Amino acid sequence: MVSESGESTFTVVLAGSMNLAIAVMKFVAGVITGSAAMLAEAVHSVADTLTEVLLLTALKVSGKPADRRHPFGYGKARYFWSLLAAVSIFVSGAVFALYEGFSTIFGEPEEQTRPVVAYVVLAVAFALESVSWVQAVRQVRREAAEQGRTFGTHLRRSDDPTSKTVLYEDSAALLGLILAFAGVGLHHLTGSSVWDGVASVAIGVLLAFVAFLLGRTNAGLLIGRQADPELVYAIHATITAAPEVEAVVDLQTMLIGTDRVLLCARVDFDDALSAGELERVCVRLAGELRITHSDVAEVFIEPVPRTDQQLREAVLARYGKSDLLR
Repeated sequence: MVSESGESTFTVVLAGSMNLAIAVMKFVAGVITGSAAMLAEAVHSVADTLTEVLLLTALKVSGKPADRRHPFGYGKARYFWSLLAAVSIFVSGAVFALYEGFSTIFGEPEEQTRPVVAYVVLAVAFALESVSWVQAVRQVRREAAEQGRTFGTHLRRSDDPTSKTVLYEDSAALLGLILAFAGVGLHHLTGSSVWDGVASVAIGVLLAFVAFLLGRTNAGLLIGRQADPELVYAIHATITAAPEVEAVVDLQTMLIGTDRVLLCARVDFDDALSAGELERVCVRLAGELRITHSDVAEVFIEPVPRTDQQLREAVLARYGKSDLLR
């Protein structure tokens, strides 16, 4: 059975290989036909290929073990490189497509030559891109099933930007191919290159939208997003189930990488516990949390009194009247 990291690498390598082959075909077709939409799609595929290189870098760097300079590991490197991938989609793909499209719309009319070449290349590209898209969908569905989520919910909550990035860019690629086909076809039927330019602009807008979605996701993960709410409540239940615990006063989590959560818990323990007993309880709880919840990588437990009004106000300011404060 392929590991999750291995499947992610396979998904990225497959997508990159397909995109590189498709980019070459589109460039050749774009030069032969003089189609702005085809050239925009060629640059789109180049941007996607660069994206896969960045994602492979993300997978490699984020897997490095913790060291003195990075005691919590390199997990967030995956978010950084994935953010750069989103930027590359916008800069390399969207900007060029928009420029090429507006130049065609407002420039001198261009004659279309050998549109059949464009049709053949677009059809082959669609078939190849579909292979990568199916693999990305398969991986996201498997991840969603493992988490007990629907497909859409998993895309919103996932802390792994790799498969999500490949799925989004492949989906955009398929839509871009349809837009390019429409542009070439309308240019062929009407003799007006404006349709070619409109298709190129539409491809640019599509890429900008995808880049925005991916950029927003990775920016949130880099800043420090809370763990999945279901996991937070499960952690809360595990701690409160301990007989020595009176109440969970505060519970803070942060994603420090894919499937890696940093947990800080402020807990009101039974006042009858001695200092030694309290230490042993904290160690035991930390071990139980790591075993019960595999995503929990680092645990910090701080004994505090729940009557501390200043702390309670700070928690209320952060979460509002949460169930965690009952």
